[in-house]
Amino acid sequence: MSNAEDHAGTRRDFLYYATAGTGAVTVGAAVWPLVNQMNPSADVLALSSIRVDVGSLEQGSQLTVKWLGKPVFIRRRTDEEIEAARNVELSELPDPMAENANIADGSPATDANRTLDEAGEWLIMMGVCTHLGCVPLGDAGDFGGWFCPCHGSHYDTAGRIRRGPAPRNLPVPVAEFVDETTIKLG
Repeated sequence: MSNAEDHAGTRRDFLYYATAGTGAVTVGAAVWPLVNQMNPSADVLALSSIRVDVGSLEQGSQLTVKWLGKPVFIRRRTDEEIEAARNVELSELPDPMAENANIADGSPATDANRTLDEAGEWLIMMGVCTHLGCVPLGDAGDFGGWFCPCHGSHYDTAGRIRRGPAPRNLPVPVAEFVDETTIKLG
C-alpha cells in the first residue's frame, strides 16, 4: 500500500465521522424542542409547592385552598373532633390504610397517622371524593366530618371513609409546618 492510498483512507474516514457527527448534532437540535415541550410549564412548576398562612384559623374551622388545580382542606380540629376520630376502631373502617403521602405506604388509618401534628389539631386532605371526584361538604354527614352529596359518601372527622361508595379515605398530601403559622404543601 502506497503512502498516497493511506492518506486518502484517513481523509475519507475523517469526512465520514465529521458528516456523521454533524448529522447527530443536527438531529439532536431538531428533536430537543419536541422533548422539552413535554416538561411542565413555569406556571405549573410554580404551583407545585405553595405556602399557606393558617395563623388566623380558629379551632373548629376549615380553610380550603387550591393546589395543583384541586381543593385542599386545611382543618384546625377541636378537642371533640380529635377525640371522636381517635375513638374509632380500625376494624370499622372500609379503608384501613392511612392514605398519607408523608408516611410509609401501608400505614394504618389511625388518627395520628392522618394528622400533621402530634396533638392531632391539624388535618390536611385533598378535598376530592375518592368515588367520582366530587368535592365533599365540611361539617356534614353522619360522622361529623365531610359528606359528598353527589353519591352519599360519609367521611369522619379524620377524613376516613365510613359509609357510601367511596373506596378510599381522603388522601393526605405532602405537607409540613415551615414555621408556627405557615404550612407548605408539596
